[in-house]
Amino acid sequence: GMSLTDVKTLQEWTLKPALKSVPGTAEVNAWGGLNKQYQIRVDPALLRKYDLSFDRVVEAIPRNNFNVGGGSIARSGDAVLVYGVGRTTDIDQIGRIVIASSNGVPIRIRDVGEVVIGHEIRKGAVTYGGQGEVVLGLGFMLMGENSYAVTTRLRDRFQKLVKTLPDGVEPKIVYDRTKLIDRVIATVRQNLLEGAFLVVVILYMMLGNLRAGLVAATAIPLSMMCGFIGMYQAGIAASLLSLGAIDFGIVVDSSVVVIESILEKIAHHPGATGAARLKLVREATDAVKKPACFGQLIIMIVYIPILTLEGVEGKMFRPMALTVVFILLGSLVLSLTVVPVLSSFFLPKRVDAHDVLLVRLLRAGYRPLLRACLSARGAVALAAATILGITLLRAGALGTEFVPKLSEGDIVLGIIRAPGTSIEESCRMNTRIERALLDEFPDEIAHVWSRTGTPEVATDAGAIEATDMFIALEPRERWKRARTQAALVEVMNGVVEGIPGQIIWFTQPIEQRINEMVSGVRADIAVKVFGDDLEPLVRKANEVAASIRGVAGAADVAVEQVAGQPILRIAVKQDEIARYGISAQAVLDVVEAIGGKAVGQIVEGQVRFPVVVRLPEAVRAGPEEIGQIAVRGPAGESVPLERIADIESIAGPKFVTREWSERRVVVQCNVRGRDVGGFVADAQGAIARDVDLPAGRFRVQWGGQFENMQRAQKRLAIVVPLALVLIIALLYLTYRNVADTLLLFISVPFACVGGIWALALREMPLSISAAVGFITLSGVSVLNGMVLASALRERLGRGTARDVAIEETSVGSLRTIVMTALVASLGFIPMAVREGTGAEVQRPLATVVIGGVITSTLFTLFVLPALYRLVLRVPPAAILPRGD
Repeated sequence: GMSLTDVKTLQEWTLKPALKSVPGTAEVNAWGGLNKQYQIRVDPALLRKYDLSFDRVVEAIPRNNFNVGGGSIARSGDAVLVYGVGRTTDIDQIGRIVIASSNGVPIRIRDVGEVVIGHEIRKGAVTYGGQGEVVLGLGFMLMGENSYAVTTRLRDRFQKLVKTLPDGVEPKIVYDRTKLIDRVIATVRQNLLEGAFLVVVILYMMLGNLRAGLVAATAIPLSMMCGFIGMYQAGIAASLLSLGAIDFGIVVDSSVVVIESILEKIAHHPGATGAARLKLVREATDAVKKPACFGQLIIMIVYIPILTLEGVEGKMFRPMALTVVFILLGSLVLSLTVVPVLSSFFLPKRVDAHDVLLVRLLRAGYRPLLRACLSARGAVALAAATILGITLLRAGALGTEFVPKLSEGDIVLGIIRAPGTSIEESCRMNTRIERALLDEFPDEIAHVWSRTGTPEVATDAGAIEATDMFIALEPRERWKRARTQAALVEVMNGVVEGIPGQIIWFTQPIEQRINEMVSGVRADIAVKVFGDDLEPLVRKANEVAASIRGVAGAADVAVEQVAGQPILRIAVKQDEIARYGISAQAVLDVVEAIGGKAVGQIVEGQVRFPVVVRLPEAVRAGPEEIGQIAVRGPAGESVPLERIADIESIAGPKFVTREWSERRVVVQCNVRGRDVGGFVADAQGAIARDVDLPAGRFRVQWGGQFENMQRAQKRLAIVVPLALVLIIALLYLTYRNVADTLLLFISVPFACVGGIWALALREMPLSISAAVGFITLSGVSVLNGMVLASALRERLGRGTARDVAIEETSVGSLRTIVMTALVASLGFIPMAVREGTGAEVQRPLATVVIGGVITSTLFTLFVLPALYRLVLRVPPAAILPRGD
């Protein structure tokens, strides 16, 4: 309802200071308003009429618009300050400023032009909802602050300020990041609660004792408490990534091993009470403390590679690794302290020594299969090795990407128009597109707004032909045109791609910001073409873009607009100005006045506004009109500008970007329908085949998400083997036996078999999220193997025959192995099937763990006993656990 100038003034001097004072806020940036200024529009014809030069007007303003201090004088014992006031305060006073006099008659500013309220040259504009221009305020937080807390405080303060705004101002919040955070946390919370419920159900079904299941389940809230304490001390916020790798099945694994051992001990000593019962609990805990303790330590060790990540990937995944480590440390301590204590209090005095029906059925079916595997141990080992080899080949065919794309619930439509497009034309086109989208998607779009150019403080450097259109979406259950955000983007693309004169691409608010900070572009992939000469560099960049467009999966391919900017070049003719005795300054003052030459300030209350001298619109309409502007010579003659300056329209560079002192042009694109790694590999091949890039003149560098992925892969390629060596060292310290160490370590690649095939079946690429799943999986697989190996060594130590010991140990450990495997895998099922916001990032991790636990369990139950039967060839009596 108010003018853009008035709203901008209101925002700058009322809203902005109040919002900037919110704790944690770094800046509140204005975008799209008109900066008020007092303009003196001097008419060259009137200057000729009064025989005045342009510089007389420029000099008159500052000489008649200032205040001075005159020190102080002493009067009657008082020191009286002297204050001289000559500053103008309104349009009328500016108009009355005297420039010169003719025959005793003063010539004033109002005689040679008009004084009006105008605005500075526009740097940016914002449109909203297909209704036209508005003014935007964008809040930025300080580094290290919590975005949720700062945004909440900003929103609360803004809602209080709304009540104080004048009539005619309609304030709206168009983007609030807390909504995304709330949706993501809701998804994580639901996954964790459902996973915890499944874990408790499995514990009860396998143990057959509700008390035992509840005692083991107490590790879940207590371990989470330990994790939250650690997160608080480390300054880690609860987020999708910090909580995204928590599996309550893994959390209770060590407690399950302990509680199962205690139940078995009590079952064989019914009626024990007092000190005898405590002794049983202590002995049962001692018997399994090695696998319980070292199993959790191994899981923590395998998270070390994540802690070494740097850059964007480190910022994203280090909190996840630290959170898991904090929780596992708590789980380990609780399993060896609180769980035994609670067991001594709450477990019944008598426990049925018979297994529950489910376990009996499992053992009945398992024993004949185990005997068959032991009999055909060579064939089993060969089959396992064959499966492992085939899986490695299949792993090479998996696509790769940095992280799965999170559907933020909002879309950004990036638009680039031809260089030189006016801001008015950009606003007109933006409004047209906004109306088209709102008409086409009434059930999917909540509101849409566009920002063009650059804000007051250039936090978002952009050109007036570049637009970011923010499309806020309705909740997904209301959609009718698509089920997923990716599908909705495809439909929207069909609506807007036919509008001529523009290049478009789709991204998301946070994704765009991260891409821009990392690689300087707002898309997934950045191909940086470096060279010395600008024109050949632009040609090569266009060739690269043409090559990329032919690669499957390429979308929104665009070349950085560095050339083609229309320029009106006014070059002073030195010989001509010397002939007329005109200074270059006099000529350039006129040129500067085309846009506005600052000559002072007007103070309104506490607000200062600039005063500028500017040529009227009719005089600055084009090259011909500008060429006729008269410049006064020292003898009073009027010389047209075109006589003393060359005026020509040219096309020049819009800007020149450099990186490490090298000129560059960026080709950006998004990837749809395939993995980023595979796309880049194909694109690199296409560029090498189609584009001639002579060495020494041009070079190509890849950036964006691919750059993050490469950096993470290189770091993991170094650190993961070191972590695996640490696992081997821990296993050897546990068993002091090379055979046990190697056999248990083999479970790691076999666990990865299921993870790889699970990704392949769900058509998911290998990402950093999936890599975290493999890291988690390696720890879980070793823990299951340690349960069997420890029990086997105990039987062999008692002198049990080798074949009998292997069979009975495998059958006896079945419940523990299956139970730990089930709780570890089922705890991830909600993450694997969830469709809510944030589920995209958790889904690969959960998929890998579920698939890997299946093959890891099969390896532990069938392949590992067969391998032990192949390895243990010495007489059973001679086989003792060394170091015991």
